[in-house]
Amino acid sequence: MKKIVKTYFLSTLLCFSFLSLWACSSDKEEEKAAVKMLTVDTNKIDFVSKGSEANVKITSNVTAWSISNSNANWIQLSQAGGTSGTVTVKITAAENTSTETRTAIITISSGETSSVQITVNQAAGSVTNLYPSYNTNPVPADASGMGSTAAQLASKIKLGWNIGNTLEATGGETAWGNPKVTKALIDAVKANGFNAIRIPCSWNQNMANAATAQIKTEWLDRVKEVVQYCVDNDMYVVVNIHWDGGWLENNITEAKKVENNAKQKAFWEQIATHLRGFDEHLLFASANEPAVEDAAQMAVLTSYHQTFINAVRSTGGKNAYRTLVVQGPTTDIEKTNKLMTTLPTDTATGRMMVEVHYYAPWNFGGLTKDETWGKMFYYWGANYHSTTDIERNAAYGEEADLEKNFKLMKTQFVDKGIPVLLGEFGAIRRTTLTGDALTLHLASRAYYLKTVVKTARANGLLPFYWDEGSIGNNGFGIFKRSDNTVFDTQALTGLKEGLQ
Repeated sequence: MKKIVKTYFLSTLLCFSFLSLWACSSDKEEEKAAVKMLTVDTNKIDFVSKGSEANVKITSNVTAWSISNSNANWIQLSQAGGTSGTVTVKITAAENTSTETRTAIITISSGETSSVQITVNQAAGSVTNLYPSYNTNPVPADASGMGSTAAQLASKIKLGWNIGNTLEATGGETAWGNPKVTKALIDAVKANGFNAIRIPCSWNQNMANAATAQIKTEWLDRVKEVVQYCVDNDMYVVVNIHWDGGWLENNITEAKKVENNAKQKAFWEQIATHLRGFDEHLLFASANEPAVEDAAQMAVLTSYHQTFINAVRSTGGKNAYRTLVVQGPTTDIEKTNKLMTTLPTDTATGRMMVEVHYYAPWNFGGLTKDETWGKMFYYWGANYHSTTDIERNAAYGEEADLEKNFKLMKTQFVDKGIPVLLGEFGAIRRTTLTGDALTLHLASRAYYLKTVVKTARANGLLPFYWDEGSIGNNGFGIFKRSDNTVFDTQALTGLKEGLQ
């Protein structure tokens, strides 16, 4: 009897234990089943710039979930949500035609569990897909009328003149107060001793279609007409892309590199094609005063110059041999000496010039009010200092510094067969002065212009005077453009004496 009771007791105990274990296991399964989860098979997608697709697997045990992107309209999702199980969602990216990489965040969320995210990156577009090619009718190279190398051309250019504040004026040719350029003006400039013209030009404001960087045909025709005035006078002429709203020269950066190279290519293909028929009297210049402060920016500027050269050469004809001008950093002589250690490559041999500008010292050349860093100089040159107004005498930047700067360019470029265009130089006329102060100022200014021209020619630099048409105080104007007469005989005489 005791044995039976004992067996029954053990059996009962085992049964109870088994039931307890089963109950515990069942509770854990229910607990496990109650944990909601939402997962994706990747949390990062990298797309190329072209239109792309990717599939993402979403696994969950939630009742419902939704998927959305961070307001990126270039991302499309194949569905807006789903339920439990595994679902494949297709993510489609449109082509990136911008010049910057872009990022979007895709979020999968449910009210039952934590959301998950996928980061989508897309590479920047390239030059080739920003604007159409305008080199639509390249022609075979034509050497006729293009026999001179850059150095040979340099020997023919004696004294140059800028049509300043005119074809580059924001708002149109006459927007900055100058009349439209006429053949009579160019005739007057030639008759008074200049044999070269620099035409600062804007193009960005003269587009027919900004989306395609297409320049208005009527503007290309107008520039061509002014070039013809010069060539008809047997004058050498430089056409550039000037400040032009600053799209290039204020954006010498990695961030703008692709975009600006694309526009540089589009513009120069059109300019070069439209002006292709002119002989060696016409030179092209890549830019104006590109703002560069260091080697990294200089590398970007070199890429802009390379694009310019490639675009012009690709159009063929006389452009295969045309002399091309590339600008030093900020067209500053010391920066150019320091940073412009290499030049872009060219398929044509000996057909490149470098450009710098000179208004130094700025206290004399252009400063119109005293600054914390320095005062205005009214008098320049060893023999032109005032004995009564001594604080306005140039304290630096006179003859010795001028010689030193120009010799830097001679050593760095001219002696190596690369002529240097002194594309702008000058000093303002301070006519609010009176009496002896005005007389001494104007005499020292004429001497400054004479000395710049003389020193430039001695070192192989080609001087182009900056004339912005102003004949008032703080102006540079030599010619009175309203009637094409000489306004500033004293300054003109100084310039021509520099050639003697």
